[in-house]
Amino acid sequence: MTDDEILAEFRAAEALLQGHFLLSSGRHSEYYLQCARVLMDTERAGRLAVALAAKLPRDLKQAIDVVVSPAMGGVIIGHEMGRALGKPAIFVERPTGTFELRRGFTIEPGAKVLMVEDVVTTGLSSREAMTCVTAAGGEVIAEAALVDRSAGSNVELGVPFYPLVAINFPTYAPDELPEHLAGSEAIKPGSRAN
Repeated sequence: MTDDEILAEFRAAEALLQGHFLLSSGRHSEYYLQCARVLMDTERAGRLAVALAAKLPRDLKQAIDVVVSPAMGGVIIGHEMGRALGKPAIFVERPTGTFELRRGFTIEPGAKVLMVEDVVTTGLSSREAMTCVTAAGGEVIAEAALVDRSAGSNVELGVPFYPLVAINFPTYAPDELPEHLAGSEAIKPGSRAN
């Protein structure tokens, strides 16, 4: 899929929102990508996962033992990536603020893990999820995401990063808000509680 075809999928799903949003990274933005809307259509989710899997080098795809994604945002695309790669897909969640394996999920010691996210802005959630995987005995060998919205900041994940598309909407620290955002209350559409 080309970038234009990928963005057409987001537009068709009405997944690009405009307003004042508080991102899970703590930064503010005038735009928000609601990946859950893109992924609610199972055919579209499958197409996007196949396109994302196609971006991974062949040797990397062969090395993957399990796909892991952070709940909530990464669960659907993680599952679809597992399907596209023919690998099991599990997720980590943070019921008390720290990612952990639950629901009987385990990671075999030394298992090679592909971390899969919906959107990466600062990489904080990814790094926290990777810490959980490492503590469980797995080795994260790469990360894939539907959207890199790091705005060219070259997010440091410690592993190779394969986004399907990069979308560079400006984000702002709370003390850097432009006037048109400073005068409105931020909506928090993400899944992180804090």
